[in-house]
Amino acid sequence: QVQLVESGGGLVQAGGSLRLSCAASGLPFSLYFMGWFRQAPGKEREFVAGISRTGGTTYYTDSVKGRFTISRDNAKNTVYLQMNSLKPEDTAVYYCAADRAYSGSYRRPSEYDYWGQGTQVTVSS
Repeated sequence: QVQLVESGGGLVQAGGSLRLSCAASGLPFSLYFMGWFRQAPGKEREFVAGISRTGGTTYYTDSVKGRFTISRDNAKNTVYLQMNSLKPEDTAVYYCAADRAYSGSYRRPSEYDYWGQGTQVTVSS
């Protein structure tokens, strides 16, 4: 069965960095658009970053542009999210997700076919 397993979350001070990983199995990884979302307590799940099948095109929400970088290694079936200059408002559970259709609605959670279980990121001030 399909599995997306996130890792790399934790507690970090403001200004620090974390690198999240999402290892995929059970699907043709290189055929999927991959996205990172986050959800803070009491808030809706929001799009953070996305990357095309080959990695040639990336997308970011405005609040993380210049601080976060999404990348993928199709040989390892893994997508990454490098997070620098972290802020307390980045605190959330971070999820990776896989989208087979890549219809362009990559910011919508409903677009995605598979989800990981999430990893907690906490940024202290």
